[in-house]
Amino acid sequence: MKKHWHTESPTSCPMLLTINIIGGKWKPIILHMLSEGTMRFGELKKNIPPVSQKMLTQQLRELEADGIINRKLYLEVPPRTEYSLTERGMTLKPVLQGLYEWGQMNNADSNKTVEHS
Repeated sequence: MKKHWHTESPTSCPMLLTINIIGGKWKPIILHMLSEGTMRFGELKKNIPPVSQKMLTQQLRELEADGIINRKLYLEVPPRTEYSLTERGMTLKPVLQGLYEWGQMNNADSNKTVEHS
């Protein structure tokens, strides 16, 4: 398969579009977690300890604006917000799985944890 860079309109490049949507320090992790099911904001925050509340909120809003995740607010006391993949977001599951598997194969020490800066 021959790959072409879209020189007339680089923004129409499928790779660039994909990276713009799923690129971000925490987006792949968020998407990987949501690929396993619906999660509340607090669950996401708890499972990604280094992420700040502000950054997590920003990344979730961007994914929602791109139509990748759903945000459902329950008007309860206390309020509850749940996030899940949209139908469009579900199409990313094989991509996310591929990234996960690539990371496993290319980790010299599979017991080693990766520090994020």
